[in-house]
Parts: sequence; structure tokens; C-alpha cells
Amino acid sequence: MNLEGKTALVVGGGTGIGYGIAKALANAGCRVAISGRREEMLRQASESAGTKTPLLFHAADAGDRESIEKLVTWATEQLGRIDILVNSAGINIKTRKMTEMTPDQWDQVMRINATGAYNCMHAVLPQMRERRDGLIINVSSIAGLRASALGGVAYAASKFAMAALSTAVANELGPEGIRVTSVYPGEVNTPILDNRPNPVSDEHKAAILQPEDFGDVIVAIAALPPRAHVSDIVIKPTHQEFM
Repeated sequence: MNLEGKTALVVGGGTGIGYGIAKALANAGCRVAISGRREEMLRQASESAGTKTPLLFHAADAGDRESIEKLVTWATEQLGRIDILVNSAGINIKTRKMTEMTPDQWDQVMRINATGAYNCMHAVLPQMRERRDGLIINVSSIAGLRASALGGVAYAASKFAMAALSTAVANELGPEGIRVTSVYPGEVNTPILDNRPNPVSDEHKAAILQPEDFGDVIVAIAALPPRAHVSDIVIKPTHQEFM
């Protein structure tokens, strides 16, 4: 599948699922910019990617609206336009029960996972609407379909919010050529596992999904003609007990 001539901005693209998607898009010929909060990590990700087209990078905080506006301005200048937006920035906390977490922790998770996705979409949508064409990939979670103790209260709420945002915007702007896809991963071996209340074994990490498992799927969605809209896709490990 060839995406030559297409451009993409991957927020949360320096690690985990976002990095796997960014590399797959670049290897399909897409010009890709990645973003995250830590510039040095982005630099290392870009240098080690080994992709068909190089990964541009720019540090930004998804939860900071002004930071994202500056990111989108930069990415548009570098790429010419943004055809594909991937929202993959996400966090979780170790204290996942309502009775244990603090209001500040709630705000922290919602700020990145839910408001962060909104900020990115809000910044990119004007140019997509002007062209009457655009694809947004929102990386949610199975916790955004079924709340469970594994993901925790704040994480589940943030991912349900992200899923509702995706559906509502797709319904509203579909007639203007905007497609929004929600990706619902099960357990994935990413740095977010470091915030599990109980340590995750290397054996378990090897048995669950890996970030590169998402690349071909997203490339396939991006290669579809504008008339085809994949609204939702669930990707789980072959065996997953808790969600």
C-alpha cells in the first residue's frame, strides 16, 4: 500500500503505539512528523526509525492548547498540509481506584487523554474542512468500551470521552469529507505499563500486543478511498483475561 504524497502528524509518536504507526506510515511513503513532550526522546526515535522517509519531530504538550496550535502551525509549514492526524498521546496513573486517586490525578489523565485529543483535532480540522478531506486516527483503548479495574476509573472515563468525541465529530463532519477512526487496543507492550499498580513480567509483555502490530492496519485504513470510512476497530492480544 502506497501513501506517497500523503502527510501525517502523529501526536504521541515518540514511543509505543504512536511510534509504531509513525514508522509504518513513513515506510509506506508518507511524510511524517512526530510529537511528544520530550524533545530528546523524539530525536532518538527519529534517528533510530530507519524508515523510507525520515521522521520530522517537534516537542509539544497535547494538554496545552497553545502548544498544540504551535505544533500544527509548524507541521503544516514543514509538510505543506496535514492529511492524517494520529492522536496517540496517553497516560495512566498507578492509583486507579476512585477511593485512592486524587482530584489532581483525575485532571492529569483527562487533560492528556481526552482534552489532548480535542486540542489536536480542533487545531487540525480547519485545514481539513477547507480541503474537504482528512483522516483522524484516535488511539483509544478497550477501556473506552468497557470500564474495568485494570485500566482504572480516570483512564476509562478519559477513553470513553475520547470515543464519544470521535463518533460525534465523524457524524458531524463526515459530509465535509472528514473521517475519524477510533482504534481500541487491548493490552500492548508500551511504557504505559510502567504505571501498572503491579509490575508486569517480561513474559507477559512478550505475550501481549507490540506497538508494531498496529502499523499495517493503520496504513490500510489510510490507503482507503475517501468514500470508505472505518469508524471503529478493536485489536486485542490473542489471549487477554482482564478486559
